Amino acid sequence: MAEAAVELLERAARRDAALEELRALRVALQAVPPAALRARLGEHHLGALFGLLAVNDREQVSTCVSILERLLQALDPLYIIQNLREELQKGLLHPDDSVKILTMSQVGRIVEDSAAVTEILHSPELLRQIINCIGGEKIAVAKEAIKTLSRVAQSQEGLEALFGNFLGDLRNVMATSDVVRYRVYELIVEISSVSAESLNYCASSGLIAELIGELTGEDVLVRATCIEMVTSLAHTPQGRQYLAQQGVIDRISNIILGAESDPFSSFYLPGFVKFFGNLAVVDSPQQICERYPVFMEKVFEMAESQDPTMIGVAVDTLGILGSNVEGKQVLQKTRSRFQNLLSKIGHQAKNAPTELRLRCLDAISSLLYLPPEQQTEDLLRMTESWFTSLSSQPLELFRSISTQPFPDLHCGALRVFTAIANQPWAQKLMLNSPGFVEYVVDRSVEPDKASKDAKYELVKALVNSKTIAEVFGNQYYLRLRAYLQEGPYYVKAVSTTAVEGAE
Repeated sequence: MAEAAVELLERAARRDAALEELRALRVALQAVPPAALRARLGEHHLGALFGLLAVNDREQVSTCVSILERLLQALDPLYIIQNLREELQKGLLHPDDSVKILTMSQVGRIVEDSAAVTEILHSPELLRQIINCIGGEKIAVAKEAIKTLSRVAQSQEGLEALFGNFLGDLRNVMATSDVVRYRVYELIVEISSVSAESLNYCASSGLIAELIGELTGEDVLVRATCIEMVTSLAHTPQGRQYLAQQGVIDRISNIILGAESDPFSSFYLPGFVKFFGNLAVVDSPQQICERYPVFMEKVFEMAESQDPTMIGVAVDTLGILGSNVEGKQVLQKTRSRFQNLLSKIGHQAKNAPTELRLRCLDAISSLLYLPPEQQTEDLLRMTESWFTSLSSQPLELFRSISTQPFPDLHCGALRVFTAIANQPWAQKLMLNSPGFVEYVVDRSVEPDKASKDAKYELVKALVNSKTIAEVFGNQYYLRLRAYLQEGPYYVKAVSTTAVEGAE
């Protein structure tokens, strides 16, 4: 460690360091590798720095937190819990949120250390206070508490402790407010997602059943909140199995079925539809759509409506559903209805408010993309027919969007081109569109980094296609390869002669 840092650290240990010296220590420590700190770092240094947090000076507290973050990285988690237990407990009660977050992040490190986790589990007040932090006013504190407790539950001992000795504390903090109750549900879903055993502990606690009870209850606003958590639970095999066994998926389907007679269904229906969209992707689109036909019918109804909110949810769901080949084939089976819907999506991509236009562009990209290994003649004919259903002149539609001075829309249109760039029918359209290849290799039309990156991805998709050289011909193919080799941020060098002439 640099001698200046050692001297500043010693002054801090005597608690007579001025704020300027603490600032200097913070800067000095950034230049010292954490491993080099261990030999010169003692318990008295850390105790004193924790002691310097006990002031009503926000800048000093912030500076000490930064110093402690750096120093604690250098220490073994077992050392921290054995020697700084009291400081950690005080940190969780500190009025400044940054101190609480620092403390919880250290507890998170400790519980992931097999030698140190037992020490934490024998510190009931420490864990109890972290549970109480879920009820904190600031969302950042609550999120860190959820993250830390999720790490506690990674071990068998942690699971047993959390759902044994501390289940009452979890229930107590849930009673604080509706918002805090949903945070505890969020924690339960995170823990359940780790393994089947984790889910069993959560189920045995009764908390998952309570979440599902609220989901299928009469309060429409509660439904809208809870469906997001149940959707997260459905992302894991054990979660889907549990939901199916408990009849939850059937109940959600029945609620969608009865939504037409519910004047408040617009509050929760988007979330319920998204649930089935996500379920179809992680499970089997064909099986989900066949078993729950109300899902597909509702998506089409929403997409064909005049409500921009419902249209947006439907478009997102179609993009998710059509992100794999099985989902594409499910949509293709609806034949003319989906083809007509594509025309409306193309119209929205051109004329809707910006946010909906972007969602349409993303969905179109997802629907039209085909991996090279899945490009059968039938599937290529399908994506070509979908593309032509979007507009009377679809290539020009997206080209006009890609030339607009709005970076998000510009990049969205480029992503559509990228999605079809490896398909021979699209390459022929691009080649036969006057000036299109010149536009692709023209760097001057990309005003920002995101646009340059999007254009580069388009060129890369074209160059990496097996059919591009045959379709485009050698001249254009070489221009595209040169663009790719120069990279997305190529700047043409200015010759010395030109500079000298200017002088």
